[in-house]
Amino acid sequence: MIEGIKADAVIGDKGFDSQAVIDLVEAGGAEAVIPPRKNRKEQRVYDKHLYKIRHMVENAIQRLKEWRGVATRYAKRASSFLAIIQFRCVLDWIRIL
Repeated sequence: MIEGIKADAVIGDKGFDSQAVIDLVEAGGAEAVIPPRKNRKEQRVYDKHLYKIRHMVENAIQRLKEWRGVATRYAKRASSFLAIIQFRCVLDWIRIL
């Protein structure tokens, strides 16, 4: 899935911690931001700050999915769906402030 995609970093969870995936990411010229599993013989280092940002993005997507209009995709047109996503993001942003 990641072959041919240009990126500075590829972020994934522990489920993607295999040497084959790490080698594929590094062969593409990107940094693998994947935490190592506990049972890995050689623990790799990874950018923990970038991995925390991944968690924040996943939480934001989960908040979007809590809204029934987004989860079931009531808006059939792409422009309407984008407007719903933007509206929901504004509501979340106001709640954070």
